[in-house]
Amino acid sequence: MLPSEHRLRQSADIGLVRRRGQRRQHPFVALFVYSQPQESAAASRFAIAVGRHIGKATHRNRIKRRVREILRVRLDKIAAGYDCLIVARSGAATASYSELEGALVELLSRSGVLIDETLSSEGEGSLS
Repeated sequence: MLPSEHRLRQSADIGLVRRRGQRRQHPFVALFVYSQPQESAAASRFAIAVGRHIGKATHRNRIKRRVREILRVRLDKIAAGYDCLIVARSGAATASYSELEGALVELLSRSGVLIDETLSSEGEGSLS
């Protein structure tokens, strides 16, 4: 579960992110990123949306749990000052955890929300 300071809960805030945020797409997820105003910039917040077209509630909940875990593990590498909306697309229903993780990390890195991910993934598996 994401800590409460990293959750985007207000419907008005989510609507603002969807309308004014920068959109990045992948076959598994779409990411909307909106920079928080400088004077009120705080920890980055996330909302996850999975529509009914994805499948039954168990499939939708599994996708949400996977996305929350992918984010939770990387909270220390996420830059402050962003509001993000993650919208699952139909490909997410059949994607494995690692495929979904790769897609989300790629989108977060391209949008500047995730910092230092390329350095840590290159160094994995080496003993130096």
